[in-house]
Amino acid sequence: MKILLVYPNYPDTFWSFRHAMKFIGRKASFPPLGLLTVAAMLPPEWEKRLVDLNVRLLSDEDLEWADYVFISAMTIQRKSAQEVIARCRQGGVKTVAGGPLFTACHDDFSDVDHLVLGEAELTLPPFLTDLRTGEARHLYVDDHWADLTNTPIPLWDLIDVRNYAAMNIQYCRGCPFDCEFCDITALFGRKPRSKTRGQLIAELNSLYIRGWRGAIFFVDDNFIGDKGKLKREVLPAMIDWMAQKEYPFYFYTEASIDLADDPPLMELMVRAGFEEVFIGIETPYEESHAESGKVQNRNRDLLASVKCIQRAGLQVHGGFIVGFDSDPPSIFDKQILFIQESGIVTAMVGLLSAIRGTRLHQRMAQEGRLLGEGTGSNTVVDLNFIPRMDPNALIGGYRSILDTIYSPKNYYERVIRLLREYRPLHLGKFHLQPGYVGALFKSILFLGVIGRERFHFWKLFFWSLAKRPRLFPLAITYAVYGFHFRKVAEKIRRSGMFDGNETWHENVSSEGS
Repeated sequence: MKILLVYPNYPDTFWSFRHAMKFIGRKASFPPLGLLTVAAMLPPEWEKRLVDLNVRLLSDEDLEWADYVFISAMTIQRKSAQEVIARCRQGGVKTVAGGPLFTACHDDFSDVDHLVLGEAELTLPPFLTDLRTGEARHLYVDDHWADLTNTPIPLWDLIDVRNYAAMNIQYCRGCPFDCEFCDITALFGRKPRSKTRGQLIAELNSLYIRGWRGAIFFVDDNFIGDKGKLKREVLPAMIDWMAQKEYPFYFYTEASIDLADDPPLMELMVRAGFEEVFIGIETPYEESHAESGKVQNRNRDLLASVKCIQRAGLQVHGGFIVGFDSDPPSIFDKQILFIQESGIVTAMVGLLSAIRGTRLHQRMAQEGRLLGEGTGSNTVVDLNFIPRMDPNALIGGYRSILDTIYSPKNYYERVIRLLREYRPLHLGKFHLQPGYVGALFKSILFLGVIGRERFHFWKLFFWSLAKRPRLFPLAITYAVYGFHFRKVAEKIRRSGMFDGNETWHENVSSEGS
């Protein structure tokens, strides 16, 4: 059997870092971890190839070679996934699809030959068994949760690691919290399930022996879901392994804000090589946390929690949302003030979206406020429900946040504020990453000479050299990130969802009638 694994294209969003990739000579942020893991579950005698559309185009020759095309996608990749499916049907190639997009919206993809949904550890084996006997069904689902101790190491041989800015690993699935707007518990449950420390070390070794050095993203939706196991087993093992290998990697991940309540856990994470953590802060407005069921963010000083994590040696990246029913007219100014005071440089601000599979989607449907399906990107002007706030005020306020926080003056002020607060451990020797010297010179040209932010760039450049020289590479990295964020923010500002496009207003009118 010849299997072609295809990963659809990501649109240009904050998360793509597409404009930043050009500085370091990489083609994409991360490889398609799900498809690489699925590839490792297929029979070893089958031939396998992978095409990541974020790295290269899908050719007719690729499709002619394949017996089956396996596709995995997230909601935000829907358009590209549909294009791949259409090409397969045109070429007479059978398709097998899975991943979050197809799991949540499988009714929309009747043209896919085989839908293998949920966790592949459970649904892929019966599909493969039926395929061997010529009795493969259209739909495979399973209501149980997978045992991750059976998950294999991803088949890294299918990619060229030099195309990517970072590698990725999944240690656990599931989240103990059930926020109304999030689909993680629907996909993976509320009880965190994790791999063994032996599995994790084996995955680190698999990347090490392939010559990878640098960033590894733990894609877990909440890395600290099982704090006890992390502190007892996993992080101590990582600390020992990293010391033995002379610290070849640094890590970043996602976690809930209650990380700030556990100094021993933060200390272990930093000693293990973690440098960054993404946290869903969402809003500084307490009532909106109560509305969305985000209990972990309630009754706490969010700003103090962020500062605590930064001082422990972890850079905080933050997710923020506007559009909650509880949001007052002042929410936009409050978001700006919080972001600036916190020193969260990478502030991903989005409009609330009702994604299928979430409790928010169910509530909007029950209240007659749902207008359609969301794109999966909360950084586009794409309301798929009727908000309580006047929609034009909401969109205008959202754009004002982006214009303000990503203006060169405010953005570079946040970088300096972070570098003042951040206290990294500086484990091991400095590893110069391929492409980073070139990135320095490109940043000098495009940001320090040509760019409209050149005054602020040079201020950061010399301030970091004088005040925090060991953090100079990080300062330049954030300058490059800022270029990408401004490009995306400018694109959002130009988008025409509420500028002469009457479709949304027509949908609202029809819903109201």
